[in-house]
Amino acid sequence: MPDLETALRLLLRGFLRRCPNCGDPGPYRWWWKMRLRCRQCGLHFEREEGYWTGAMAINLIVTELVFAAIMVATVIVTWPDVPMLPLLLVGLAVNAVVAVTFYPIARTIWIAIDLLLHPLEDDEVRETAELRRIRDQTTANV
Repeated sequence: MPDLETALRLLLRGFLRRCPNCGDPGPYRWWWKMRLRCRQCGLHFEREEGYWTGAMAINLIVTELVFAAIMVATVIVTWPDVPMLPLLLVGLAVNAVVAVTFYPIARTIWIAIDLLLHPLEDDEVRETAELRRIRDQTTANV
């Protein structure tokens, strides 16, 4: 298991939508479209079939925590005359917006968690090193 500093660095990189492995800021082409590999270190982001289930779980948990916090705060502030219909409409909107906008962050957080729990295997390290070598040769020849 990595030390605390390494774990925090990986998680922070994931939260900032960076490659958790090297910190490169370009895992995404645009907000939702993720590249297959890191441009810098060559890490393959989807390490196995069904890989993004963990990211979906993180996204669901964060979305529902935000939703619950808003609901509880509104009920506390407006008690005993809780405006149920506006509260439900705002709750639905918050669920939709948070779920859609947070998902890319959840994906890079999930990659960070996965790297913490399952560090790169030898064949993955060799593959990323070979891709870096090819990239470096290609850019040196330009």
